[in-house]
Amino acid sequence: MNQPVGIAQPLPYLTEDYPGIGGRIRVQLDDFIVEEIPLYTPCGEGQHCYLFVEKRGISTLELVARLARALGVPQQAIGYAGLKDARAVARQWISVDGVPPERAAALKLDGVRILQVARHRNKLKLGHLAGNRFVVRIRDVSREALLIAQAVLAELARRGVPNYFGEQRFGRRDNTHLLGWALLHGDALALIRTYLGHPLPDEDPDLQAARALVEAGSYAEALRKWPSRLRDERRVLEALVRAGGNAHAALRAVSHPLRRLALSAYQSYLFNRLLAQRIRTLDRLEAGDVAFIHASGAAFIVQDVAREQPRADRFEISPSGALFGPKCLLAEGAPGERERALLAETGLSLEGFRLPGIKLKGARRPYRVPLADIQVDWEDGLRLEFRLPPGSYATQVLREVMKHD
Repeated sequence: MNQPVGIAQPLPYLTEDYPGIGGRIRVQLDDFIVEEIPLYTPCGEGQHCYLFVEKRGISTLELVARLARALGVPQQAIGYAGLKDARAVARQWISVDGVPPERAAALKLDGVRILQVARHRNKLKLGHLAGNRFVVRIRDVSREALLIAQAVLAELARRGVPNYFGEQRFGRRDNTHLLGWALLHGDALALIRTYLGHPLPDEDPDLQAARALVEAGSYAEALRKWPSRLRDERRVLEALVRAGGNAHAALRAVSHPLRRLALSAYQSYLFNRLLAQRIRTLDRLEAGDVAFIHASGAAFIVQDVAREQPRADRFEISPSGALFGPKCLLAEGAPGERERALLAETGLSLEGFRLPGIKLKGARRPYRVPLADIQVDWEDGLRLEFRLPPGSYATQVLREVMKHD
């Protein structure tokens, strides 16, 4: 039941036989462009106003907050299909309940352009998405990088992109999964050390000093130095001070959204470990695998590998890994042994993956996803264009090409 380590250790590559091209991404905002592929188009009638927006340098949640203020509606009236990174140019659909399209079309917000408006009957919800289209520029690479990238992308198109969860899943300090572990085990001291302690060299000096004071047990002094912008952390630290240093006050003070995020991050960390074990054969079925059906999201236990492997070769199905939780279907045979061994290492049962008020039932996630609509050319660096299903990370394509994390 040892606490897991951070995710900084490299995850194995699928295309390790190809050299990496190195280079830099996100030098400019326009170097990383993502556009949602909608699951459906607005029907033209209904109480919800759908906006197709382009945002530059702001997150989806910041976009929602700005729209709510500008339109005078609660944030709960606004829907979106997926969260998009702030460090990019992103085009996505947003729905707003009860706002006339002409009013939405007239909005003027910094970093935001309204590209299209229409009416629809229902609110846009997470997952109402067919996929994402990416255009990425990799700078500071040689011309030879073009041929290497073409070979790597061809291999990924043939075998699939490893469906690792990306680094953004684990937070800016690479430790959200550790917070999840501490919450699930009720380990208050581990939570304090993970969330409030452990100063990092790239943090500003005042924050490093405050974290060092936490580790020394000087919570009141740490609170005086703690930056006001880190509100969630301050809330936990304030609870510690009010409780006279009682560590269990920290467990109770973690906000509901952060609890959910931390539990999800721990599930993701464990899935990445399962995939790392399977990376060499992520496109080959084993007896006992839980096969994921890409068209429907359904799953079934593989009994006859010879019969089912042709479906995997056509990318109809793929081996999958566990997102542990009370309703998670575990694999059988050798794949099941690996999942149960990792579960035992956590010190938890499937039922143990729950927190008060948090309903993450557990699921299966495919070990690979299809890569489509690939284009590679040279334009102020290496320019890659490709499409991925929802819930997959473009950074996993880029790390296979660049070979650095």
